[in-house]
Amino acid sequence: MPGSAVGPAHPEARTRRPRGAPYRRPANALRRDLAQLFCAVVGLLLGLLAPLVTLGPQVAAGRVVSVLFTIGFGVVSLVSIIYSMLFLVVQFSSTMFTPRLGLFRDEPIVWRAFAFTVGVFVFCITSGLAIGSHDHVSVFVPCVAMILTLIALGLMRSLQMRAFNSIQLGHSLTAIATRAHDLYDGLYPRPYDPDGTPAHPDRAPAPQPSDIGAGRTVVRWTGPPAVLQRIDMATLVDLAREHDSAVAFHVAPGATLTAGTVLAEVTADGPTDAALRAALTAGVERSFVQDPELPFRLLADIALRALSPAVNDPATAVEALDRLEDLLTRLAGRDLEIGGFDDPAGRLRVSVPVPDWNHYVRTAVDDVLFATAGSPMALRRMRDLLRGLSERVPERRRAVLRDRLQWVERTGSEAYPLVWTPAEPS
Repeated sequence: MPGSAVGPAHPEARTRRPRGAPYRRPANALRRDLAQLFCAVVGLLLGLLAPLVTLGPQVAAGRVVSVLFTIGFGVVSLVSIIYSMLFLVVQFSSTMFTPRLGLFRDEPIVWRAFAFTVGVFVFCITSGLAIGSHDHVSVFVPCVAMILTLIALGLMRSLQMRAFNSIQLGHSLTAIATRAHDLYDGLYPRPYDPDGTPAHPDRAPAPQPSDIGAGRTVVRWTGPPAVLQRIDMATLVDLAREHDSAVAFHVAPGATLTAGTVLAEVTADGPTDAALRAALTAGVERSFVQDPELPFRLLADIALRALSPAVNDPATAVEALDRLEDLLTRLAGRDLEIGGFDDPAGRLRVSVPVPDWNHYVRTAVDDVLFATAGSPMALRRMRDLLRGLSERVPERRRAVLRDRLQWVERTGSEAYPLVWTPAEPS
């Protein structure tokens, strides 16, 4: 059932993570973009101040300057290594797994190693120039340069190991599943109630765009083609409350936006089009932040590529199906109706279309289902997936699984009668 963009709607849920939390604008991108600037500024200041230190033994300034310049220009080669690893891993992942898999590119270690290396370069060059015509300088300066270099080498080692892991199938599947678990734990904290008891029986009525008729305003996308990545829900709830209006989105994070796409309907005297668009973040690709379908799409893509005639690797498809079953099992007992967001007074202000159980099953299974028909190994794993889920999920969510299980049983017995063992009745 709908939640709140500012906190839980029920008192007993106050210890849980607010349901609207995943719909807030994260600061990770800003921190990543400022990392290089921060390290460069710190390196500049440290390079100017370090030669002023007079503590400890003194060494010949000329030799220190030579060492600093050697280290400074030497770490530049580390930058080329960073980018070489980045391009190699991204290209390998796109070729072997799916072009939509950009996990290594988004790893913090990539940008932190690059930023720190920039800082070391700036420090070495700045301190070498700041020494100037001094005859002697404290041993503190070359010691700092060596310590910074060792740290940079340690980061490079971590980056190397992360790159090696990122081209391994198991690591990539685990990374996708881990991000999916974090996302689902934030989006779906409430257990599924098969009796359909309302989660907010005391909610005050709120105006709905569909009830306004001619008084509603349609907001359309006017920019270039893009993918909706984030919705700043807290801001939209505040805007709707200030205007005593309601906003009903027609698209959700992960949707492709083209010119003229209907973004939302707003009741009369609601937020302006510009204010609503300002609360949206769009980019060139889908993001894990607010897109619950993306993990299923990535895993299904990996399985489809593995089952293609060009690759013909059913074992990889089986591993991807293992992860798909895990994600579906995780969602089977969760309340998936989380598309409504309340203001502090309990009035529904913003609604977003969200996938239901049948939609998740279709995204995870349908495309792969027909591809598995060409491999008895993959088809048997698909049967086990559907059968296992049919036994574990609530009764009301089993119909979509049983329909597909019947197709798998029929296809397997017809295509592989020699190796196909009929399922035992449960």
